[in-house]
Amino acid sequence: MLHPTHPAPDSPPEPAPAAERTHDPLAAALGNASLLGVGYLMLGRRELAVATGTFTLALLYVDFRAARPWCEAVLLLWWAALVAHGWFLAGGRRGRTVARGQRLLALGIACAVLLPVGFVRFDAARIERSVADALGRGDCSRVLVLQDGVRLHHRVVGAPPAARSDETAELCDRLLEAGARLGTRLSDEDGLPHTAGTSGTADVDDGLEEEFRVLASVLEDSANEKAVETVLNGFLDDLPADEACRTVTVTDWLDRRLPTHDVLDRYSGAVERAVERTEPAALAECGDDLADFEQWQDARDHYRRLLARYPDDERADEARKGVVRATRAIELENVTRLLSETDGEQPRYCSKPSKYSGAAPYRKGKTNRALFGGPTEYTDQLPRKWRTDDPAKAVLVVCVGEAKFGTSVRTCPYEYGPAWTDSTNVTFHKVAIPVKAYELRTGKLVADRTVEIGGTSCPHSLSYHTFGGFDPGPPDQYVTPSDADVRAGFESLIKR
Repeated sequence: MLHPTHPAPDSPPEPAPAAERTHDPLAAALGNASLLGVGYLMLGRRELAVATGTFTLALLYVDFRAARPWCEAVLLLWWAALVAHGWFLAGGRRGRTVARGQRLLALGIACAVLLPVGFVRFDAARIERSVADALGRGDCSRVLVLQDGVRLHHRVVGAPPAARSDETAELCDRLLEAGARLGTRLSDEDGLPHTAGTSGTADVDDGLEEEFRVLASVLEDSANEKAVETVLNGFLDDLPADEACRTVTVTDWLDRRLPTHDVLDRYSGAVERAVERTEPAALAECGDDLADFEQWQDARDHYRRLLARYPDDERADEARKGVVRATRAIELENVTRLLSETDGEQPRYCSKPSKYSGAAPYRKGKTNRALFGGPTEYTDQLPRKWRTDDPAKAVLVVCVGEAKFGTSVRTCPYEYGPAWTDSTNVTFHKVAIPVKAYELRTGKLVADRTVEIGGTSCPHSLSYHTFGGFDPGPPDQYVTPSDADVRAGFESLIKR
């Protein structure tokens, strides 16, 4: 049996093959040029975008911390690698797709990143050049002002030039601090006691030594010469110091400074001129200040140094007078000390005479006032105008010895005993006093003799203290001198 044929049912159509995705290589390259992985995102490579972005941040951190040119070179190579990889990953030259929207978007993002980065990098380099120019002029204050303009974005994007500017600013900080500390050596700001001119000298010397070491260390780079010269000239221009004695301390150190065989030695001429300009007046004024404080030895040293170094200076005459004044004061202090110290019953002066050139000379026909040392039993009877306790007013220093029996004057009989039946003879003697007289002006011995003092003899009675029995007493007695007798005995010594 034949059956009618029915057409076969239609089979479902086969799906059309999917179109191959194509990407714009230029858009991918521009997107990666932003360093933000935008090109990878356009290619659908999110993991790659995150990985490369993380690595980019790590490179930026290394550049920020190390701030070395090689870091920037690595960043530049990394940027070029990202651009090239995005280009080739999108097909490179084989890629024919042109996606104008993607290109514009990628270009906009790249420009938004690269243009500010380029500007900041240019600004960091500009600041670096300005800082270097200011340093070359020796203007460290300007360096610090310029460096204040360096911000965090400069240090991130332009780390190497920003770091070089930081190093220059740090160097200028050191220089300015050294200059400021040098300035304190010329004033009272360091709190050192310099009123007398001698205290604190070691502190000033140590301070100057330390600051000059800083200058020498900065000079290890010849590019810093002008800045060091500015600091050094500022210090020298500030001379003289607030106090004359402090000026002398500073100029002494500068004069004693040994050559260091570095660039600082080139400025020795400027140092010498500063010393010659300020030292003469400082030596004279310091000598006067020390004299006011009665530090005579130091005062005389300063006057003598002025005369030795600058004999033709206008202050030389006053310095010579200062030497004389200080010398006399030193001599007077020494004489006063010797007279106040005792050696037995006499002052030490008698065994170690010394001169006081400010005393009046020992003259004939004049009343030469004397300072008496030794027993005062008889010398206290001399007229006040013949005696003095002030070495500055004395002409003579008379060393008085113990009284002895001198020339016999008279012998008289005396009765003694229970019924006055016994008799004895008593001889009366002048008072003999050994004296040595020194002319205070020269310290030379001008008299070495025995002064004999007369007086009354043979009084009506003599009294003795005895211990039982009857004692006729000593057979020799002193006469009893009056003030006039004592005066007569010493007159030839005092009036010569």
